[in-house]
Amino acid sequence: MNQIIIEENNFDRARKLINENKEKKIIFSSDDDEINRKILEKEKINMLLLNQSGRKDFQKQRNSGFNQVLAKLAKKNEVLIGINFDEIIKSEEREKAKILARVMQNIEICKKNKVKMKFITKNQKRNIHDLKSLGLVLGMPTWMTSDFAMPEKI
Repeated sequence: MNQIIIEENNFDRARKLINENKEKKIIFSSDDDEINRKILEKEKINMLLLNQSGRKDFQKQRNSGFNQVLAKLAKKNEVLIGINFDEIIKSEEREKAKILARVMQNIEICKKNKVKMKFITKNQKRNIHDLKSLGLVLGMPTWMTSDFAMPEKI
């Protein structure tokens, strides 16, 4: 089954692209959290890819772009949550620490709501055992890491 990544910040264009590619596995990504929510509510996608770089944290809370409302929608519609692995690898030290903290926050939300997560890579090939280990260190339960095959390559 072919897959396509749709990166769009306009809801109407995103909806059109999703409808044109219904036969493919759809990975959706947007920098706008409201569009992510609308897509989860109204469209049939396979995975929501959350980008963590370039976000500003709130004063007393991390801004990871994911919350309990999105987790419940993802669970209801059987949508996986994607972690952009290339973003973690390519970021600098301080930014990497912030990204990992946001990913850990998302893992906790996914654990509570029984939503599956998966690492996504664009061009780097990684050992599956390394990714499982990283997932466990970040707080993923074993039921989440046991489904890891090779990371999704886009």
